[in-house]
Amino acid sequence: MLLAGAAAAADGPALPAAPIGIAPPSLTEQEAIAAVLATPKVSAWLARYPPDPITAAELDEKTRTWTVRVWSGKAGQVAGGTVEDATRRVTRTLAGPQVAWGMARGNPGQFGGSVLLRWPVWLALSAVFLVGLADLRKPLSLRNLDLLVLLSFGVSLAFFNHGRVIQSAGLAAPPLAYLAVRCAWVGVRGRGLRPVKPVLPIWVLVAAVVFLVGFRIALNVSGPTPVTDVGYAGVIGADRLLDGHAPYGRMPVEGDLSACGQDDSDGPIRDRIQANGRCESSNANGDTYGPLTYAAYVPFVGIFGWSGRWDTLWAAHAATIAFDLLVLLGLVVCGLRLGGVRAGVTLAFGWAAFPFTAYALNANTNDALMPAILVWGFLLASRPAARGAAVAAAGFAKFAAFIAAPLWLAHRRRSTMRFVLGFAGVTVASLSVLLLEPDVLEAARTMWDSTIAYQVGRDSPFSPWDWGQYHAAGVPDLHLVQIGLQALLLVFAGAVAVIPRRRGPLELAALTAALLAGFQLVLTHWFYLYLPWVLPFVLLMLYGVRPTAPAGAPGRAGPAG
Repeated sequence: MLLAGAAAAADGPALPAAPIGIAPPSLTEQEAIAAVLATPKVSAWLARYPPDPITAAELDEKTRTWTVRVWSGKAGQVAGGTVEDATRRVTRTLAGPQVAWGMARGNPGQFGGSVLLRWPVWLALSAVFLVGLADLRKPLSLRNLDLLVLLSFGVSLAFFNHGRVIQSAGLAAPPLAYLAVRCAWVGVRGRGLRPVKPVLPIWVLVAAVVFLVGFRIALNVSGPTPVTDVGYAGVIGADRLLDGHAPYGRMPVEGDLSACGQDDSDGPIRDRIQANGRCESSNANGDTYGPLTYAAYVPFVGIFGWSGRWDTLWAAHAATIAFDLLVLLGLVVCGLRLGGVRAGVTLAFGWAAFPFTAYALNANTNDALMPAILVWGFLLASRPAARGAAVAAAGFAKFAAFIAAPLWLAHRRRSTMRFVLGFAGVTVASLSVLLLEPDVLEAARTMWDSTIAYQVGRDSPFSPWDWGQYHAAGVPDLHLVQIGLQALLLVFAGAVAVIPRRRGPLELAALTAALLAGFQLVLTHWFYLYLPWVLPFVLLMLYGVRPTAPAGAPGRAGPAG
């Protein structure tokens, strides 16, 4: 290792010996280092650290490129880059979070596909969402502010797509806080917004929903758009279940296993011969989700199969589309029951037009599964056993849903036992996946380590709470603030089991939205794919409940907005 800027010997440092038949490098190690350190991105980030960082550079004889690495004290590696030896051109630079996180390097097509993230398409979707739902007669209303806050995550996403994750994470936190507080206020007060007089005819909204659903699915299947590690994990887990094994501890890994494929774009060979003797693409941490997530992918893997590779993965595409349509259909039914035809159409329109539901759909993730279960559980909220089963099923799909369990338990206080029985039944059914393994206790330990323990202990730059790991000037360590907010969220989750004492669909929707938004706010690893968790309940709060619900609606209907 060398100190950047250290003086060279009079004749310059010795060049690496070149193999016979290969020309010697045209750059010295120090020259390659200096080229990377001089780039604006790296120099701006290094300005946050003490001078004279530790540096090193290594020449790849095959590609004739230099790989430069930069370290600083407790922060570890803080920057890096690659330089073409022949042209002396810096081809890539990494700074801060980009060193360890490939998704932090600014590749707009890696999530959601390149078409959706073209700014004319994204802005058009945002405009459709706003115009279709806004109170155009009162442009300064709180309802319109709510819609603008939902769309404001697009500003944060723009910074993320350019690899500026510190700025993107900072910009995402305030709208999450707003949603949590706003929905909590509506839920505790039990008063929604005033009813909105129709602006767009229902037939226009229906036509828009049909077009948007077709457009989103067309984006998903044409190309097709890439499948993230989240969707890939669902396919692997379903494959393991179909083979009679629990998915935990059985994800394909790299390690020292024999390679059976080519290098990927970042260098590693993902395709390895696994313990089962099959060539599979690695996804080592793909077993971090609840068992019902993997079970939900079983029908699609059964139909479309899986080659073992991280390829087109049509099973993941089909599953994601199905989860998305389940949310939309559930919102239609909820709206018809609680607010009539216009409410049902409006809720479906809100889901179909919101850019971030299209983002999750075209990233082919599992993030619509949990809200799909909760929306249908909301529809059955008057049935305690079904309500308990729904919140448990949602939790064993995405553990975040468990934050709403006290609220859903207290929705009908006289039916606690039936709620508990429904919750317990789904819990037993979900955990029965461990019986597929010969040692149930070891399987349970592996599941815990892969899921809860991994999620709690992971590092991430995609929220403000873990910035302290970079030990950088001007980047605050907010870990103690995070702990305080997490404690406040737990207190609130318990309090809403008591307050308000009278609650109907409006309060249940608003408080569910508040809890899910609050959970996202305090997460260390947060991402835009999580926004569909909370959207259905924000829409239900604003548009789904009219002043007097029809007979048979679950609970007391509060004033609608």
